[in-house]
Amino acid sequence: MRRFRLIATDLDDTLLDDNLQISSRNRRALQKAAEMGCVVTIATGRMYRSARPVALELGIEVPIITYQGALVKNARSGAVLAERPVPFGLACEVLAEGYKAGVHMNLYFNDCLYVDSLTEEGTGYARLSGVEQHPVGSLVNYLESVGEDPTKILYIAGPEKVDRLQTALAVKFGGSLYITKSKPNYLEFMHPQATKKHALQDLARSLGIPREDIIVFGDSYNDLDMIGYAGLGVAMANAPAEVREKADYVTDTNNRDGVARFLERLLT
Repeated sequence: MRRFRLIATDLDDTLLDDNLQISSRNRRALQKAAEMGCVVTIATGRMYRSARPVALELGIEVPIITYQGALVKNARSGAVLAERPVPFGLACEVLAEGYKAGVHMNLYFNDCLYVDSLTEEGTGYARLSGVEQHPVGSLVNYLESVGEDPTKILYIAGPEKVDRLQTALAVKFGGSLYITKSKPNYLEFMHPQATKKHALQDLARSLGIPREDIIVFGDSYNDLDMIGYAGLGVAMANAPAEVREKADYVTDTNNRDGVARFLERLLT
């Protein structure tokens, strides 16, 4: 497949259609790329336990990038390549700010999803991700009882509120945290180096693959850094304008086999 040796694709609104399925056309294109010697992996904000079934379905042999890059782990062997959790003190502050703002919050620890109570927002997220929620009451109290660094924290709120909080909390936390949107109503908080770009660098380095030989597919703001890092950054047609403008190429939408349509151009 020409000079490209590594493909990393986002899942939601990129490789997966709106029914959360991988189309047969997308699957065939990625399998053909693998047969031609290209390494294929996933780069997603999803939990590892949520992304792992997709990795197994695609026959991925290398570590997958999950939690935006906070955990890079092999779906078959379970070997961890990189792990960057949120520092405990900062995590407590993020949770306190979320309670002050009145948003639903997800707390991720040991690849489990913790919430203070069952809400419509949390139930919708759990259904989308195919994971179980664990209600524990106050998330601040729960985290303090655990006394360890969580993997990630997620706010769920209306898009306008998410935008306001992102602006305000970016000022408050400065460079101490990586704060990004994965969907218009999802605001995520990670270790400052828990990004898809840093995780992709870790993976590419372990495989001896230079950035020029990498293709990435993404659709949202949390994909921007890896789109800019890769030798060829491809945005979906359903991506926001800011993401499409930063990409080297814009393919079709996630519902119209955008990943496959682009790869087919290279594989022929």
